[in-house]
Amino acid sequence: MSSFRMGSRPEELRRLVGGQMAAAVIANAMDGDPASARRAGVDRETGALSALGFRAEEPDLRSYFGRPEAIEAALARYGLVWLRGGNAFTLRYALHRSGADAALCRLIRRDALVCGGYSAGPCVLGPTIRGFEVTDDPLIVPAVYGDEPIWTGMSVIDFVVVPHVGSPEHAVSALLTQLAADYRAVGVAHRGLRDREVLVIDGADCTVI
Repeated sequence: MSSFRMGSRPEELRRLVGGQMAAAVIANAMDGDPASARRAGVDRETGALSALGFRAEEPDLRSYFGRPEAIEAALARYGLVWLRGGNAFTLRYALHRSGADAALCRLIRRDALVCGGYSAGPCVLGPTIRGFEVTDDPLIVPAVYGDEPIWTGMSVIDFVVVPHVGSPEHAVSALLTQLAADYRAVGVAHRGLRDREVLVIDGADCTVI
């Protein structure tokens, strides 16, 4: 998982997946964006993953809303699920509504695939996304999906990943650096990531590189 894009160690993705080079790009963090911008965002991710040797495509979670068995079967075909950045609240909602959140939890526990991503992607993997409203508008969820936002994370990991910390070149760095400080003050377990840093969790090992 990285703070921004592929980070400084994209080769770690190849190592972790072994030989299963099929990759799913989950881009629902961009569901509130214009269709052309969303398409460009998907193309950027599939291009970057293809450059690493992956066969990358997008299974749009909106096509799986209310079909949890179908999304689990679809995700099980990949060696890598890549959660693209954007709005953490639309990503979290789409993961929940499709059943991809529970499916990913089961597949990760079985070590059946690698889950990676950046920015909003790692944000949704922790126990909560409360706090990220300082940068991501949760009201996009009712605007796009006609439903209420979800504030709990997937709890794949037991801490919150806060991206763009101490990265002044990023527009929201100051806000997220403050969020990390606020988490620290109230005892919320978290890890701050600077842009280009990568968090690798491999079994019991958890390392920022």
